[in-house]
Formats: sequence, structure tokens, C-alpha cells
Amino acid sequence: MLVVCVYPLWYVLIYAVSDPDLLAASPAILMSRGLSLKSFEMVMSIEGVLPAMFVSISRTVVGTFCTVFASMLLGYLFTKEAMPYRKPLYRFLIITMYISGGMIPTYLVYHSYGLLNTFWAYIIPAIIAPYYVILVKTFIEQLPPSLEESATIDGASPFTSFMRIIFPLSKPIVATISIYAAVGQWNSWFDNHIYTFNNKSLTTLQYMLYKYLNESERVLQQIKSSNVNVDVSSLITPMGVRMTITVITLIPIMLVYPFLQRYFIKGLLIGAVKG
Repeated sequence: MLVVCVYPLWYVLIYAVSDPDLLAASPAILMSRGLSLKSFEMVMSIEGVLPAMFVSISRTVVGTFCTVFASMLLGYLFTKEAMPYRKPLYRFLIITMYISGGMIPTYLVYHSYGLLNTFWAYIIPAIIAPYYVILVKTFIEQLPPSLEESATIDGASPFTSFMRIIFPLSKPIVATISIYAAVGQWNSWFDNHIYTFNNKSLTTLQYMLYKYLNESERVLQQIKSSNVNVDVSSLITPMGVRMTITVITLIPIMLVYPFLQRYFIKGLLIGAVKG
């Protein structure tokens, strides 16, 4: 099972770093055919790749921060008996996990709020995620209530208790929803396709990958017509374009996971046991 899961990623990587000339003679199966970054140089020379990478990184950082903070705060509020209409609001939140408004009504809502073709179309609709709120609520409920009670006796407001006590103690669940939110933002392309397609400056790397996977022949023509001095006879194949762009989109998010892995597993297990 490990081989079945890992080999496709390994194959994409060795294909992307192989020498295009050697690949033409013999395909890569287990090891790369030579070692060359020519594919990456050519793909990065395509107009729009670097701006798209900046947009993807920006939406991932900003979107993850907003989602984590808002989900943590709302999950914390749902643990408070004094919150007005707590139970109806919590049930309404859960209902949204099962019932969607549909694409056309959602598009009209985006239009009415002026989100179409703006950067905030990536951020605002994803700020509150019901699943993350449930995980946060479950995690906070298992923290000792005496910690917050002591802070309240000392004169701390609910928000101060949240920022100074609850949030620092919630590293496992913060790491869990951070990974979920970051992966979701980084991999998202459909919102770019539907809501911001008229604004080319908001094109994301994943949307470029989506287009180039279907139009790799056109990408090669774009490379040929670019100002970069390359030998046309040794250009990478359409398959090489696909593999290289796939690696470029995979590496950043894969580098984040090892730093949050131990918190992620702990937070996930707590949510599974208590939920």
C-alpha cells in the first residue's frame, strides 16, 4: 500500500528532474534519467508563473490565518453556556455542512457583495468552516475549566482569557486546522475559475496547472516564443510540462507538514475520541 501511494509522487519527481534528451531515448521508471533542472527553468520562464505563485502563497497565508483565528474564536464561543442562541446557531452551522446553496445562488451572493474578481473572493467565503469549528469546540471542552475560571477571578475578560490561556493551550488543534486550511487554500482552483477568471492578476498556480495540464502543447509554443534563449530541439515534452508544474505546486505544501506533524496527529486524535 505504501508503494502504491508513494510511487506516483516519486515518478512525477524523477520525471521532472530527468534530462529531457535522455527521456526521449529511454523513459524513467525507478530512477531519473540523468539530473537536470532544464524543465524547471523552461516552465518558470512562462509568463505569469511567478505572479501566480505569489497569489497562491498570499491566499494561503492570509486565508489560513483568517480561517484559523475565526474558527478558534467561534469554536470557543460555542463552548460558553452564556452565549445567546448558542444551540440554534450551532445546529444551523452544522446544517451548512450538508446543504449547499448551489453554484448559481453562490455566484449571485458573490456578485451582490462585490467579491467577483477581487482577492477577497478567496478569503472571506472560507473564513468560517463548520468542520474546523466542531474540532475546536471539541478540543476546548476537554481543557480544564479551572484555568479560565482563575483568569476570570483575576479580572480577565473572555477575549483576554481566549488570547492568553485558551489559544496558547490549543497548539494541537491549531496545527490541525492550519494544515487543513493551508492545503485547501493552496490546492483550490475552482474559485479562480468561476469567480475571478476576468482578473488575470489573480490567477493562482493551481489554476495555471489545471489549464496547462490540458494545454501543454500550447505551453511549449509559449516557451518557444518567449525571450528566453533555449534550444528548441531539446525542449521538454508535454508530459514534462505536466510533471514539472505538478512538482512546483506540490513541494511548498509538502514542506509545511513535517513541522506541524506531531501537533496535527495529537489534535486529530483528540477530535476523533471526543467527537
